[in-house]
Formats: sequence, structure tokens, C-alpha cells
Amino acid sequence: RWTQQVIVDITKCGEQLKYEPGDHFAVIPANQEELVKGVISKLIAVDDPDKPVKIMVMKETQTPNGTLRLWEEHKRLPSNTIRQLLTRYCDITTPPTPNFLRLLSAHAGDNTQKERLDQLASDAHEYEEWKHQHYPHLLEVLEEFPSVELEPALLLSQLPLLQSRIYSISSSPAAQPGELHLTVAVVIYRSENGKGPTHYGVCSNFLRDLKKGDLLQCFVRSAQSFHLPSDESVPIVLVGPGTGVAPFRGFWQHRLHSINNKKETFGEMSLFFGCRTRTLDLYGQEKEQMRQAGVLTQIHLALSREQGVPKTYVQDQLVEEGKELVRQLVYDCGHFYVCGDCTMAECVFQRLKTIFLQHSKMNKQEVENYMIQMRDENRYHEDIFGITLRTEEIHRQSRETARKVSGSLAKVRELRSLPLSQSLSGAISKLE
Repeated sequence: RWTQQVIVDITKCGEQLKYEPGDHFAVIPANQEELVKGVISKLIAVDDPDKPVKIMVMKETQTPNGTLRLWEEHKRLPSNTIRQLLTRYCDITTPPTPNFLRLLSAHAGDNTQKERLDQLASDAHEYEEWKHQHYPHLLEVLEEFPSVELEPALLLSQLPLLQSRIYSISSSPAAQPGELHLTVAVVIYRSENGKGPTHYGVCSNFLRDLKKGDLLQCFVRSAQSFHLPSDESVPIVLVGPGTGVAPFRGFWQHRLHSINNKKETFGEMSLFFGCRTRTLDLYGQEKEQMRQAGVLTQIHLALSREQGVPKTYVQDQLVEEGKELVRQLVYDCGHFYVCGDCTMAECVFQRLKTIFLQHSKMNKQEVENYMIQMRDENRYHEDIFGITLRTEEIHRQSRETARKVSGSLAKVRELRSLPLSQSLSGAISKLE
């Protein structure tokens, strides 16, 4: 497990990639070359995967004179090569749905494999067990059922589209004009409880393999509910374990720039960061520099697997600072920011309610009302990851759907390693 910093050159992108600290950056990735090559090898009737093709779909219309059949151009996919369509447009890593398995069954030549595919397609429990155990991508499914014979047009017309991946921006446009920084955890894991084949996160490994000067198809998505408060004098509490620290780096860099260019009074900024060991303390030196510069008032580090140190998590650190948090968030009307996976965010939310109950004069119902009030006043801010990684399973949970925005092309300026410190049956398609 490791993390990388991606520095994107946006000097020639104009207003399209204008952003504020706390906003999101969407990357349109590409599937791995070897995976695409493997899928192509399993298809039939492929003369040249690098020859431009147009996908046509037969449409049937009932008329007084009978059924009218016409070939129409496929609306979801543009004319391109089979290789490029599988690389840039189609999702070939998400486990196939039961409906898709039913389509594969219709094209399986072996009766045993056909029966197994039918079972997976019709038995929800069996399907979920198979999916949970193997979490197979398309190539692994085609390898598990080698008698399946699919023409490229049928496959391409039925695959889901490759979706953009959303990252929290970890820079400030004021502090780094012309640049946009990302803090990306590179996802590599083995399925089947660590005993199966190696799987690679689509976008994180796509970014990992980029070289300086490569172009990136991307867009910025505003996250207005996660921006810094307009009143810079109020206290700010930041909670972000792991790569959850990403947007807060933009916060402290923006605050440092403001301090250096204004003569105003700024409120406290406290950071609660968590990781397994000190070697995984992301931006550790930079955080210390921010503390010395008076940007970060307090830095709390929770270590969950450091030898000789009691296991702690960010929510434990919050409890230790309970009285101070009540002062900042209740009496001084401060802002609370949390960034990370949904499980952690819920734990933090519940722990904060306990802290308010213990250290303020509010009763349980008043605490519940105050949490609602913080949200209504836009003082409780959440940036929740849609993906939660665990040792024995992969949970993909989405709390929001990215709106479709036309992409921009930005150039990769630099890549740095950081310290280890998302009805099919009956379809007929063809290629032209």
C-alpha cells in the first residue's frame, strides 16, 4: 500500500479547471493494456482490433405491414477501434451483473458452464457469494467460462460505460497558481481473501503509470458545502485519516497564503490525522512547518499499528480533546470537517455527539438538535469516499453521483511517491 502525489499543470485550461480548496477533481481513466488485450483474445470474429469500427444495433418497429427491422448507429459509443473502446469507454473491471451473466449463458457452448452461469444469474444468494469471493473482472469471467463465444459488437453494446473517478483536490490555487494537486492511494489487492489474483484499481494505477507531459481528460466539480468558512476568525477542526487529509492540505496552504498576504485575525485550525504507523504520516514535514508558521494550531496523530504504542484512531483523539472541541464547536461556533470513508465518518459523527453530551450542558435531545443545527448552518462538513477498502472484502458504496460534465485536457506536471509516512437478452449488434 502506498500513496502518490499527482501534480497537474492547468495553466492552459482557463476557467474550465478553476477551483477552490475543498473542490473535487474528476479523472476519466483508461483500463490497463494487458487487461484489454486479454479480453480481445477471448472474442471471436476479430480481424483487426485496431481498425476503426462503428457499432450498429438492430431496431425492430411494428408496422401495419409487419415488423420493420433497421440497423441504427449505437448511441452510447462513438466510432473507434475495438481496443480503444475497451480501453477508454467500457467498464471491464466491475463484476458482471446477473443479467450480463444470463447473456453469457446464451452464448456458452458447454452445458456445465451454461448451467453454472444460469445459476449465478437466477440465484441471488449464489451470485453474491461468488461476487464477494472472487470480485471478478470481465477477463476472469471469460476465463472461468471459456466456452462463451462473443462477437465484439455484442459485448461492446452491452458493457457499462467507464465512469470518471472523483478525488479531493489537495492544493490551493492561491498558493500553487497553475497547478492542481492530488493525493492518491494506489489500490492493489488480491481477491479471495488475499489468496486470489491481483486486482488493480482502475484510476489510481492509471495515474501511477502516467509520465510527465501526458495529457489527462478531466474536470473540476465544485463542493461548495466543503469550502472554508467565509468568516476566517472562527475555529476550524479537521478530521482526515489516510488520504482523507487531501483536502485539508489545500486548506492549510490557502491559510498560509492568506496569513502572508493579509493582516487579519485567523481562527484556530486543528488537525486530527490517523494512519497505521509513523512511516505512513502523509505530509508529516509539511504539517510540522504549518504548525511552526502558526497555521495549524494543533496536530493530533492517531496510530493504529505502531509497535510499542497503544492502538488509537482519530475518534479516540477526539474524545481526548472533548472539552476543547466543545469550546470550539459549541461556544465559539466553529466549523467541523471530516474527510474519509463512510464507516469512519459515521463513527466520528456518533463520537462527537457523545463528546457534546459529556462536556456541554446539553441533554441527549439537545445534542441531536445541535448536530442538525450545525448542518443547517453549514458548519458540519463531510467529504465522504465512495470506496471503503478492507482486508477481506471490497465495498463499493456511493453517496453521490457525479454530474456529467464535458472533459478538459490537462497536462501531468509531476508524479511523486508520498511516504509510506463504482435487459441484455435478445440484443443484436454488429460492427461496420
